[in-house]
Amino acid sequence: MNVVGRAKAILTDPLHEWERIEREAGDPAFLLSRYVAVLALVPAVFGFIGTSFIGVTMPGAGVVRTPGFDGLFGAIFGYVMTCATVLLLGLLIELLAPWFGGRRDFDSAFKLAVYSFTPVWLAGIFLVLPGLRFLVLTGLYGVYLLWLGMPTLVKAPERRSRAFVLPIAACAGLLLYLAAFAQRLVFGTPGL
Repeated sequence: MNVVGRAKAILTDPLHEWERIEREAGDPAFLLSRYVAVLALVPAVFGFIGTSFIGVTMPGAGVVRTPGFDGLFGAIFGYVMTCATVLLLGLLIELLAPWFGGRRDFDSAFKLAVYSFTPVWLAGIFLVLPGLRFLVLTGLYGVYLLWLGMPTLVKAPERRSRAFVLPIAACAGLLLYLAAFAQRLVFGTPGL
């Protein structure tokens, strides 16, 4: 799998790319090892560099750098948590699909969760500099991708896709927030 090509295609031409993704085999182990494992490194690596080497601006304290040991283990924790978040979202999409007129198919639900998470991972580049951290919000483009992919992958009717996206996006945001909170609490590093 060409990770860069797929990421570029899902960001620039999502409707066409969702149709291509639907025709592909949806082996979760393959997606985890070939796509998720690669892209989830982006926020982990850039977050580690940003917090341990460049530093994070803290009000009243100036620039604070996380010790390398804590930064490394915080990055590993964040990496594992983003992989787990995508798995949980795939399960949630599969469970909720019938309620919104879609079909229960874990492979399709997992593909939807994985590829709609692409902008979130790529937005992790902005974790490297303290002044750019707010640009992580560009990852919200993933909600739009999720909405576009629902009719194609889980066969949810378009008129019900908007309502379907809301609980999935809310759960994704909550899971990311909880993972970042746990990472900050345990390792002292800000998460994604």
